[in-house]
Amino acid sequence: MPIFLWEGTTKKDEVKKGEIEAADGAAARMILRRQGFKTLDVRQKPKDLLEYLPFLAGSVKEKEIVVFCRIFSTMINAGLPLIQCLDLLAQQEENKAFAKIIRTVKEDIEGGSSLTDALKKHPKVFDELFVNLIAAGEAGGILDVVLGRLSTYLEKALKLKRKVKSAMTYPAAVLVISFLVVALLLIKVIPVFQKMFEGSGSELPGPTAVVISMSEFAQSYWWVFLGVIVIGVFIFRQFYKTEKGRWAVDATLLRIPVFGPVFRKVAVAKFSRTMATMMSSGVPILEGLSIVSKTAGNVVVEDALLKTRQAISEGQPISEPLAASGIFPPMVVQMIAVGEATGALDVMLNKIADFYDDEVDAAVEAMTSLLEPVMMVFLGGIVGGMIVAMYLPIFKLASVVG
Repeated sequence: MPIFLWEGTTKKDEVKKGEIEAADGAAARMILRRQGFKTLDVRQKPKDLLEYLPFLAGSVKEKEIVVFCRIFSTMINAGLPLIQCLDLLAQQEENKAFAKIIRTVKEDIEGGSSLTDALKKHPKVFDELFVNLIAAGEAGGILDVVLGRLSTYLEKALKLKRKVKSAMTYPAAVLVISFLVVALLLIKVIPVFQKMFEGSGSELPGPTAVVISMSEFAQSYWWVFLGVIVIGVFIFRQFYKTEKGRWAVDATLLRIPVFGPVFRKVAVAKFSRTMATMMSSGVPILEGLSIVSKTAGNVVVEDALLKTRQAISEGQPISEPLAASGIFPPMVVQMIAVGEATGALDVMLNKIADFYDDEVDAAVEAMTSLLEPVMMVFLGGIVGGMIVAMYLPIFKLASVVG
């Protein structure tokens, strides 16, 4: 429905302003009169530029969804009607793209849809996990509880994601800086030395000649380097889109030294937290495993979870196929077996997730401590080697003069 800007006076002749949603101007005036206002002016709110140019609209961030869930849960728990909750959430949301989605959800519910069906229309914002948990909350009459669990889960998932990003940022930054420093030396610094050596007329040492040749190539064919990088990235992305490519890359990530243990611990923490949230909200274990496998982020882990689901449907306990996958550590498998035997699997999964959150912290810190000296030696070796190669002729000349 369109939004109208209004200005009116109260019974005490106090001037008030605001916004109101209504089918048209006449309906807006009628609503305001029922609320006790003497309407002076009602006009439709002009459309935002983003409504004409959707590609300029900002994306919805995970943090905004977390805040949405937390406030929504509090409002529902306080007894506010669902429509009123969504209306208030849309009004206070600063992200215009997200506010528009919330208003659309509210309008769909007013039209007779359930909250679950209304959220399904926005899969880019509310994923399958989110929608299924809301469906379980609606069916069980515990929507406020489920929203609270969802916000807690999303907060911890976001924290885990930030840890992984911080772990990958340092080596990536060092590699980029190394590339830029080498490019600067080859294109700007080495030519200065080259001109100086050309005037001496003496034969250059082997390392110096190699570096000068690299500099000449970089100056004349810099576009080749750029082309190789662009083509390499394109080929990798196309390869990763194939089934074999994704299997090869994801399996390598889990086996690679230093990084592999971190990715494995992240996978265990993510699986445990997601599965615990779904089970405690009343989602059946088979449906939960199907959804969790899609959010695994690694095709090897996804395949292991789908095989686990198939084994459970055939009557096996969940611990056996998880152990056979080779991805989940023995301690995790044993704790899951105990939780399954005692009927407290969701509680045990939460404990595993808490433990592995701390393990990821420790693994990232250890990885960073290990990579710092390695990357510094790497950068120092490249830059230092080039500088030494440039000074070799000077040292040779000094020895001759001596």
